[in-house]
Amino acid sequence: MGSSKPRALEAFAAAEGRAGILVDFDGSLSPIVARPELAQIREGARDALARLVGRFAVVAVVSGRTRAELETLIGVPGVRLAALYGIEDDTTLPEDLEERVRAIAATIPGIRTEPKGGSIAVHYRGAADPQAAESALAGALASIAVETGMELIEGKKVLELVPAGRPLKGGAVERIVIDAALDAVLYAGDDQADLKAFEVLDRLSADGLVAVKVAVHGPETPTALTASADVVVDGPAGLVGLLRRL
Repeated sequence: MGSSKPRALEAFAAAEGRAGILVDFDGSLSPIVARPELAQIREGARDALARLVGRFAVVAVVSGRTRAELETLIGVPGVRLAALYGIEDDTTLPEDLEERVRAIAATIPGIRTEPKGGSIAVHYRGAADPQAAESALAGALASIAVETGMELIEGKKVLELVPAGRPLKGGAVERIVIDAALDAVLYAGDDQADLKAFEVLDRLSADGLVAVKVAVHGPETPTALTASADVVVDGPAGLVGLLRRL
């Protein structure tokens, strides 16, 4: 799969003023793997990002991973890292939340929990029946979210409890656009959370921002994301190819 609306890329290339490149990591710059710690950035991605740093007002990676992880995985000077969906601050998990989540995860073989400071992720890709595991986890985690003032969000074979009311990925994208005073932006992602970023770009476009929404297509990419995109590329390899052509 690979498609585009030529005018979107042409408008981005012709835009006057400050332009930025914002990209997701897992599934976009890196193939989806069985365990998060096995992820590696796609070959050629570092070189592509390094070239962009010198040519665009901002080049950023927006991810649910921690800053420490992104620093190791990206390793490109000048690339801005919006870690933990841009909610990096002094937020801590409610008391006993991690213990309660671990207890739920322990009832299903193959489930892994990942505390991130201000949030906690539950990975069910390793379960014998991921779909059944998701169904079992979702109800219990949703109840905990309500009780503790958290919000349950979903990703690719992962459910995550994050502080309620935070703008998350869409908010991170909007902050970067505003902080960097961008007139044009290209954003690339592959997951449910990236739909929020697309929605923000649609809203900002109505106010004059030149925006290009890139869906990085893979087996688990939501249909709604590709339907909303201006450009669809084939996996991380396709995204690297697009970045090289900018």
